Amino acid sequence: MKSPLPVRDGVNATRLRLPHDGPWETALEYMLHRWGHLDPQGILDRFDAGEIVGETGAPLDRTTPLRDHVFIWYYRTLPPEERLPVELSILHQDGDLLVVDKPHFLPTTPGGTYIQESALVRLRKLLDIPDLIPMHRLDRMTAGVLLFSTNPETRGKYQVLFEKRKVQKEYECVSAVVPEDGFADPEFPALVRNRMTKSRDYLLAQVVDGEPNTETRIERVEIIEPPHRTAAHDDAGHPRGRALYRLEPHTGKTHQLRVHMASLGLGILNDPFYPVLLDQAPDDYDRPLQLLARGIRFVDPLSGKPVEYRSKLTLSEARRD
Repeated sequence: MKSPLPVRDGVNATRLRLPHDGPWETALEYMLHRWGHLDPQGILDRFDAGEIVGETGAPLDRTTPLRDHVFIWYYRTLPPEERLPVELSILHQDGDLLVVDKPHFLPTTPGGTYIQESALVRLRKLLDIPDLIPMHRLDRMTAGVLLFSTNPETRGKYQVLFEKRKVQKEYECVSAVVPEDGFADPEFPALVRNRMTKSRDYLLAQVVDGEPNTETRIERVEIIEPPHRTAAHDDAGHPRGRALYRLEPHTGKTHQLRVHMASLGLGILNDPFYPVLLDQAPDDYDRPLQLLARGIRFVDPLSGKPVEYRSKLTLSEARRD
């Protein structure tokens, strides 16, 4: 459902679904019930200023009955955010597509404590394109190629490519050469297939029994640092050497690549989630997750020609000492 309010400061208006019934006579009473403990005067001020609107864009007031609307829209009060010390770079831009290199630590879209500090909001403000929409997403901790639609009229043609899995993605990661204890040495290229689920209430994705819904082809590209014969870890803490891997996902589940590498005993370097969930700690910008969306390719639905976009970033642990 399209918002009747325009994007403001790079951020979409928030949509709220009102209940069909309850002890509240007005929309104002319901909003005070939901958020009155946080900012009751701010809610009253929004109603008085006409900043809370219904489906047609008409403003509500303090007396608007609850049952007059199913959805209402309003602008949130955005908390101050410290700018993340990472930068986006533009790889390609035309009238229909924007392709960028997203850095580690920057989320694709607003969420949680990151609103202004998301790739989407940064780019909307930088380029003055309020209709900018991401065509897919990268985890906050993953860097690399990220596509946005700049034109609502052609957006659907590109969305269909992703929906029908006609977009080929290539990732790179750095992990160990030798798997963790208890895991057999895999043969490469390896094809990992399993069934994954992820609940909104639980931080991690889980592998469960059942028909596979994920698939990744994994290839070892090169050994960056051979394993040490006398120690499980070298002086820098790299377990059993380092190698660069190419990952080609045929599906797109959340955390799929991180889970699939960990399932081989080759958890991606600097991953705080897999194979072991570490205690929450501040971001360490010197130790980014060693996962990069290296490239993306597809047949452009407008020109009919194959296109490919490649990241110019390099994983820090992929460099030889």
